[in-house]
Amino acid sequence: MKRFFTCSFGILVVMLFLTTIAFAHTPLCSCYDNGDGTITCEGAFSDGSSGAGVEMTVQDKSGKVLTKGKMNEDSEFNFKKPGVPYKVIFDAGPGHAVEVDGKDITE
Repeated sequence: MKRFFTCSFGILVVMLFLTTIAFAHTPLCSCYDNGDGTITCEGAFSDGSSGAGVEMTVQDKSGKVLTKGKMNEDSEFNFKKPGVPYKVIFDAGPGHAVEVDGKDITE
């Protein structure tokens, strides 16, 4: 019986460890209006890693791509503010995407 509990405890510890790893890399992205007709977005991950090189896409309501690029070495992406309703997508791969609605971007 003691062996059963020891083995079960070991399996539980390993499962908790793997769960922690799975959630340790959550993408984060925030954007703000610079007040000069441009928008700046900053991106990173919850574990502190940089967002440099992450794909960024600006789309209108219908999904048409208005602007596309990548986060720079400072984990920033700058673009001209569209004249139509839009959203910004920080896309670091499956399960690692963040969408920011243009109406939520303020100075």
